[in-house]
Amino acid sequence: MTTTYAALLRGINVGGARKLPMAELRALLEELGHGAVRTHLQSGQAVFTSGHGDEDALAAELTRAIEKRFGFGVDVIVRDHAYLAAVAEACPFPADGLEPKQLHVTYFSGPVDEERFAGIDRSAFRPEDFRLGDRALYLYAPDGLGRSRLAEALAKPRVTKGLIATTRNWNTVTKLVELTGA
Repeated sequence: MTTTYAALLRGINVGGARKLPMAELRALLEELGHGAVRTHLQSGQAVFTSGHGDEDALAAELTRAIEKRFGFGVDVIVRDHAYLAAVAEACPFPADGLEPKQLHVTYFSGPVDEERFAGIDRSAFRPEDFRLGDRALYLYAPDGLGRSRLAEALAKPRVTKGLIATTRNWNTVTKLVELTGA
């Protein structure tokens, strides 16, 4: 059975570092045997089909291939349409009433629980807030991610230790649902 996936690459094409042209990423995914390959924006989203079925193995395969081809490591998370749609549907914040720059989802490579975030005093960051989901964190940042003190606190190594974490704004979250569902 063929499934449609999104590959979320962390930290590429930002500030001139770790350049990975999307045309080359598409070609690499096709060389790995995946079909219907498309990319979204320059910040590291690719959509593809595969009969493989193991998201972690697909992510590891792509990570190795990128390092071999481009000479630098990239953290990759691969998720299928059903997961991406469920994350969007479960958003605890009123997405329809917010600007896309105010709402973000951080996707994690594994499960996260409240204990991991116990050291963060949520009241100190109000009106910013976050909620946890299935291997995801929803962040409400009314002034945007770039000005978010809470986003900075959530990105500390003690919080993300042992996990790959990569954040997307709400426009990208919903676009990936659309692209993987097509």
